[in-house]
Amino acid sequence: MGHPVSTVYLDVQEARAFSILPAVGAWDANPTEMACPSFDFVLFYLNYIEGAVVGGAVDIRIDISTDSTGTAWHQGTAYSTGAVAGGGDTSSLFQRENITYEPTTTDREYFIFGPVALNGTVERIRVVARESGQVGTPGWCQIEARFQ
Repeated sequence: MGHPVSTVYLDVQEARAFSILPAVGAWDANPTEMACPSFDFVLFYLNYIEGAVVGGAVDIRIDISTDSTGTAWHQGTAYSTGAVAGGGDTSSLFQRENITYEPTTTDREYFIFGPVALNGTVERIRVVARESGQVGTPGWCQIEARFQ
């Protein structure tokens, strides 16, 4: 049997309440920091609805901290392998990553991101969001985190 989102049960936490995204494409100013010691994975359950103008999109950025106070935040990265050729080294690329979701309808859409591996080494995590489509008329977004 499940239980409600609560600070008592760390396995289900609200990363972002359903609210309008900041104006002009700014990132959330005060994202919720969630304690997650000893968890191995997290799945994010998101929902988003465009603002007044069609063409909206939401960006998220996942930050983790390995200390319990959240003094240093590390951003997730994307990795791309380079072309391999005999007789020479290969150069690959990795960069910090923002993740964009573009809706397929004008209705509120529900989607999942993850799982994200924590491997029991992450103390705190936060998901920062922003409108990246129609930044003049931001949409609304909610994010729930479920830890295992």
